Amino acid sequence: MVMQRGRLLAGAAALVLAAASGTVVATRWDDGVAPGGSATAAEKSSRAQPQAASPKARKAALDVILAKRATAVLRGDLKGFLASVDPQQPRFVAEQRVLFGNLRQFQFTTLRYFVADERLAPTMEEKYGKTAFSTRVMMRYQLAELDPRPVQTDLGYTFVVRAGRWILVADDAIEANLSEDGHRQPWDFQPITVFRRGRVVVVVDKSEAALGQKIGGVSQTAVAAVRRHWPRPWNGAVMVVAMSEPRVMSLHWTTGTGKGWTIAAKAVTLYDGEPLTTQSAAPVGSRIVINPAVRKDLDEDLLVHEMTHVATVPIGVLAPVWLVEGVAEYVRCRSIEDDPRWTVDPYRKTVRSKYLPSMTVLPGDAQFDANGDRSYGQAWWAAEYLVSTEGVKGMAALYTDLAVHNTGPASYAAIVKKHTGKTPAQLVTAVKKFKS
Repeated sequence: MVMQRGRLLAGAAALVLAAASGTVVATRWDDGVAPGGSATAAEKSSRAQPQAASPKARKAALDVILAKRATAVLRGDLKGFLASVDPQQPRFVAEQRVLFGNLRQFQFTTLRYFVADERLAPTMEEKYGKTAFSTRVMMRYQLAELDPRPVQTDLGYTFVVRAGRWILVADDAIEANLSEDGHRQPWDFQPITVFRRGRVVVVVDKSEAALGQKIGGVSQTAVAAVRRHWPRPWNGAVMVVAMSEPRVMSLHWTTGTGKGWTIAAKAVTLYDGEPLTTQSAAPVGSRIVINPAVRKDLDEDLLVHEMTHVATVPIGVLAPVWLVEGVAEYVRCRSIEDDPRWTVDPYRKTVRSKYLPSMTVLPGDAQFDANGDRSYGQAWWAAEYLVSTEGVKGMAALYTDLAVHNTGPASYAAIVKKHTGKTPAQLVTAVKKFKS
């Protein structure tokens, strides 16, 4: 994550960018019994009163509907996608058409929707009757050339029984019960345009295609910079979302205490698992989401910082924040100085004179929350120190060890000692004395 800061890098290399309704055939509760075919007495009884069916039977029936929607996306079948959508709500049908068109622009290797758990939504019952059933639905998918494995997020659907059939009537009734960022995907809002440049995918509003093309070019340059300065393998696969909608994969774009800070961009981590629980497995990857307020003035060095997170997050998520952000700042600053016309000397002087004297610990969450500028500067200085003593590969080795094995204070201290020969306190002293 990068805060929107004052321009500490006077003259830093920055590339500024200029900027219906369809026939609805709802899936029957008794899906699988052919017209005119025979059914048992129990099956007939169940079809007669689907709202009274067991939770297991209800889940099975809704999973059939969801499976058909996924298949329709993969096959480009709009009619099939809309088959379960309430035809009495033209606006909702139109929104689902937009959703389908957006989804079709992504290259899904796999796509599956399935019922997760029931969530009470009294307002839906008041609006649609006692048969209204609201549920979290899991979306498990993999995007071609982006995701090495499937990832999973959640969304919320409300179905009702009408004429013996389940109909989808809402997809926004249980927002408060869903994961904070996962269920607000780029395809869930206004019409979009998706650009691909090699392994770089850029998502923008449909009306801002020119912006998407420019971000694609800058993103490729940023990918190359990360691969030059981060020694571990990374294939450069990344998605950059630069939409005008502020809710995409986000609840807010500010953080910190006091005056607070505006977040310019964030790398949102993706997992293959229950989105509402703490993940124990390594993440699959991440998406870069740009603050809508700065999407038209996007700096290359901002993308380099966030892409460093994309390159490092699959290793593991246990590395301390000072090293996570310090590595990203290290790569960003090195990429700026790849161009002999630019320098980070103003930043270097500010960190040395303003931020190091008050340093007592390597900055953690509390320090970043209290003062982002100071903490980013201290973290960067620590990374530069590590490269000066251990080499860039040594710094990467420390990052990897901590990202995988840092389970508490004891393991943290042992790993730092193993790689640097210093205790955490001694490392702080050495960083403060370091003259970059």
